Amino acid sequence: MNDDQAALGDRIDRTNELLQRMLAEVAKTPSTHAIFVDAGYLYAAAGRLVAGTEDRRAFDLDAEGLIEALIDKARTIFADSRLLRVYWYDGARRRIHTAEQQSIAELPDVKVRLGNLNANNQQKGVDSLIRSDLESLARHRAISDAALLGGDEDLVSAVEAAQGYGARVHLWGIEAPEGRNQAEPLLWEVDSQRTFDLDFFKPYVSRRTAAAYEATAVRPSREDVRFVGAQIAAKWLAARGREALVELLPGHPYLPGSVDQDLLVEAEGLLQYSLRGQADLRRALRDGFWEHLQAQY
Repeated sequence: MNDDQAALGDRIDRTNELLQRMLAEVAKTPSTHAIFVDAGYLYAAAGRLVAGTEDRRAFDLDAEGLIEALIDKARTIFADSRLLRVYWYDGARRRIHTAEQQSIAELPDVKVRLGNLNANNQQKGVDSLIRSDLESLARHRAISDAALLGGDEDLVSAVEAAQGYGARVHLWGIEAPEGRNQAEPLLWEVDSQRTFDLDFFKPYVSRRTAAAYEATAVRPSREDVRFVGAQIAAKWLAARGREALVELLPGHPYLPGSVDQDLLVEAEGLLQYSLRGQADLRRALRDGFWEHLQAQY
């Protein structure tokens, strides 16, 4: 064997040794999974299953408890894998977090991503956010498995994009009282399917009743309600900052639908009294909210 052949043999041996080391490192690297939640699908399907309605205003969702349950379920399914995070996709007017979305965003290992909400309360841009995140994480090998809780046919492209980079996509669904609530083309494309039943969601969904407030509460005065409106405004401003305030002020005296609804729900909780059908108290609530915000501008 001449010197050139010997040198070539040495290079081949060193290359093989390097490859073996790389493979050994890859083998030691734990698998990683992420959970992707289409909140629009979740609220509609879980609300229909447990509370008999898809109207978010008619029921409460314990998002923190449910997210913990989903993480535990993933820990069981992907036993040798670690959680990257939970991605929570929802819609909001002007992409401004509601109080509920803000509280979800503050949970550990949760990333809230907002699309827009149009005049008909329909989400816009959520599917494209899911595709972007799924594709990016798969392309950079940040995840090996994706648990997708959703049902829209528009998610097919997101599944295909992630699979194209080697990630496995597992579709999670919510039991439908009748028929299906997930598109067939989506079911065909994923690597596995799993459906959660009524018993899984029951602890986290509860129907709201105005009577529950009115049974024990005395009607508050307008000044009491105005004060509560100012309290909520202070909390709202602290959570969102002056930029959100600047966007809100041109609409005075009207509040965006999502903000007004969150204001109403939070006020009823603080007052322990239903303001539904109480036009004078609703006006006092909004007045208190606006007065505090304008005083800070």
